[in-house]
Amino acid sequence: MKNSFFTEITGREIPSFDLIHQDQPALFAYRTMEEIFDQSGDIPDEAHKHNFFTIIFVKSGEGSHIIDFTPYQIRDNRIFFLSPGQVHQVYTPSRPLGHVIMFSEEFLCRYNIDESFITDLGLFACQVGTPPLDVPNEISDRLYGMGKEIESLFFKEERYVNEAVAAWLKLFLIECNSVSRKWYRGNTQMLETGRDVMGKFRKLLEKNFRHWHQVSDYAQELSITPDYLNSVIKSSVGSTAKEFIQNRLVTEAKRMGYHTDLSSKEIAYSLGFNDPAHFSKFFKKAEGTSFSDFRVG
Repeated sequence: MKNSFFTEITGREIPSFDLIHQDQPALFAYRTMEEIFDQSGDIPDEAHKHNFFTIIFVKSGEGSHIIDFTPYQIRDNRIFFLSPGQVHQVYTPSRPLGHVIMFSEEFLCRYNIDESFITDLGLFACQVGTPPLDVPNEISDRLYGMGKEIESLFFKEERYVNEAVAAWLKLFLIECNSVSRKWYRGNTQMLETGRDVMGKFRKLLEKNFRHWHQVSDYAQELSITPDYLNSVIKSSVGSTAKEFIQNRLVTEAKRMGYHTDLSSKEIAYSLGFNDPAHFSKFFKKAEGTSFSDFRVG
């Protein structure tokens, strides 16, 4: 494998990919690592980023995985969690065994997996230097079985398949989280004081996001400055407090758009926007599409 990852992507735009299955836009997709290797062989893929979450579970295999310019070894019973926007490149010199699970924020929204659930897990940290998760053999076998359940469901055309996939995905992540928490207890760097601020901020956000739209609202309640709050949240999870607030509003707007018959105006008012036009502008800026187009799509 070449060691020129940095120079290969310097000076040009990094390719970005949407979630596609069978040449169609998708909210969820599944592939085996074996299938991917059979298609591309032992040639490293091009450095790229996704607009969706990705789980790469290596049951057995070798090689390297570069994430945000940080190299990691691919090895047995290792799991990588990638957030939207992270740049990565995979190289496997021999045929691996494992799962690649991909899902969008819209999948989480539509099938009732709270954004706070993903955030609280801390698996998709989106931080430079965040290590992959190594799991014991027994747990690895259990997780691999969960992945096979997802694979089996994914190729069925039955009612409520996506709901079942979402349930297995949630169980998979909960199992990973149990392993992750054991590791964090022994890593003092992960137990920094910012975690306390992060926890308090999340609770305040869930309680007040419909009414408090500014970072200053939360900072005042926490008796800290808005800049400090943004800095702490950024260092903890890779997103600023402002982005957290905006993402929570967008997620709730999507849920209401999916699961209620409320008008756009009614949704705007319920989310604390005094002017429906302001809500429309906010949503379009965040999502790149109008709320009305989102609903019909």
